[in-house]
Amino acid sequence: MSPGTVTSAPTPARRAEALAAPPARFRDLLAAEWIKVWSLRSTPWTLLLSTLFVVGTATMEALDDYRDFPNMSPEAQREPMFALSDAFPLMGYWALALVAVSAGAIVVVGEYGSGLIRTTTVAVPARGSVVLAKAVVVAVLWTVVGTLAASGAFAVSQAILSGRGAAVSITEPVALRALAASALLPTVCALIGLGLGVLIRHAPTTMVTGILTLLMLPQFFSIRTQWTAEINHAMVLTAWQRLTAMWVPPPDDGFYRPDVAGSWIVYAAWPVVAIVVALIVVRRRDV
Repeated sequence: MSPGTVTSAPTPARRAEALAAPPARFRDLLAAEWIKVWSLRSTPWTLLLSTLFVVGTATMEALDDYRDFPNMSPEAQREPMFALSDAFPLMGYWALALVAVSAGAIVVVGEYGSGLIRTTTVAVPARGSVVLAKAVVVAVLWTVVGTLAASGAFAVSQAILSGRGAAVSITEPVALRALAASALLPTVCALIGLGLGVLIRHAPTTMVTGILTLLMLPQFFSIRTQWTAEINHAMVLTAWQRLTAMWVPPPDDGFYRPDVAGSWIVYAAWPVVAIVVALIVVRRRDV
């Protein structure tokens, strides 16, 4: 354009046409967020390696107990309490929880870090709808990953233990409960990460906060006294450990332990609170 060129202002008809454009539908937001997630090169590798790590740790745990089985006491051989802990190993699921909370945070802090969030809010002024669309995409994605990881780990570990007659059937109520809890754990953690990302908006700080909340905070609250035990029971990984436990010590052993119903409530409360807080914050804070 030459220096002397004068740009004409938009005509009233064009302004009216722009104003009359329909707002983005929620399914359009879902499609956009889905594309954003998969546009990250790390996404497929993160999901694949997380799943393989969980299945791999379950395989190693089951192989160890398979080899040690002849040396176990007759009581342990008759009642193989290790069957579910092999299927849902602590190390594998701690790692999965950390990956999920970090991935959930990146969905938000990545946009803030790159400045893309400004474009998003201009295109969709309804910020709450954007957060909800992100939450739905994150929940669906990590539920699928969690289901694949939990199902694969359970199938492989029980196939190995069946060689010793120590496998637990999927038809057992406790096995179904443990499978469901393990499948949903990354979903819960990813939504917590999403909420923290909206609140903090800084990638390293958000991830450190997520790690401290999930892994470190429960360690500060003993289950030997009732008030500290109540706080410990409100932690996500404490709830997961209770829901995947095949056997719980008797109540008169001096410890206060969580119950199943309370653990499911913890599972539901954390992501709901995280998303509600995110919705409140995103509407009151400038980009």
